[in-house]
Amino acid sequence: MTEQRYGEWVAVRRDGFVAELVLDRPKAMNAVSSEMARCITAACTALSDDPEVRAVVLTSTHERAFCVGADLKERNSLSDAEMMRHRPISRAAYTAVLELSMPAIAAVHGYALGGGYELALACDVIIADPTAVVGLPEVSVGVIPGGGGTQLLPRRVGSARAAELIFSARRVAAQEAHELDLVDRLAPEGEDRTEALELARRIAANSPVGLRAAKRALRLGQGLDLRAGLEVEDAAWRTVAFSADRAEGVAAFNERRPPKFQGLG
Repeated sequence: MTEQRYGEWVAVRRDGFVAELVLDRPKAMNAVSSEMARCITAACTALSDDPEVRAVVLTSTHERAFCVGADLKERNSLSDAEMMRHRPISRAAYTAVLELSMPAIAAVHGYALGGGYELALACDVIIADPTAVVGLPEVSVGVIPGGGGTQLLPRRVGSARAAELIFSARRVAAQEAHELDLVDRLAPEGEDRTEALELARRIAANSPVGLRAAKRALRLGQGLDLRAGLEVEDAAWRTVAFSADRAEGVAAFNERRPPKFQGLG
């Protein structure tokens, strides 16, 4: 396993075709400051550009928190003008997670609130353990979710349920979060990262060309009507139909052997 640091509070660990994007600001429960946001953006950009990475797991080193959201101590010290300069930096970080070119899995334990839960929402799958507490409480401090929450949560749970959760600023414990589809899977306590990595390794056994095209079709098709969505799917299919990975996959199937995907390199 290799590790590369992006500033003081973000790391990327590589093990084969799987990468962990690690939030590592324990003294602030991974509250996202301007500098941490820049580091998340840089790490995600490097991951998306890496042809060897087939799956990403977003994790936390803090025992009691995935991420508690924006660094409100920093925000409290900013002038109005500084807040406006900060906004593109913050937004870029959430966009970078959302636009990771390969499948991404959030491994959530403890608090995942506000921007912390929005980081998880930006991933394709959320695996949580029983200690997880999720929510978008921004209206309780006079703002709104600004990392994609007002758009991603309705796509996950429907507009009415998302409205109730956002308007009430309610924190939701793990079991109810699973029942409401706020998270996708409940792992045993302390096993969220383990299960996320197991899923990532299973994903990474597949064609990287196929994985990126499938994710692109899923993402771009959201919110479109069926006819338009099928056009998105067809365009993605055409990008892989004549790839070396497709030829290898079909040959391996017919020869009853594991495929050796050439991938993007």
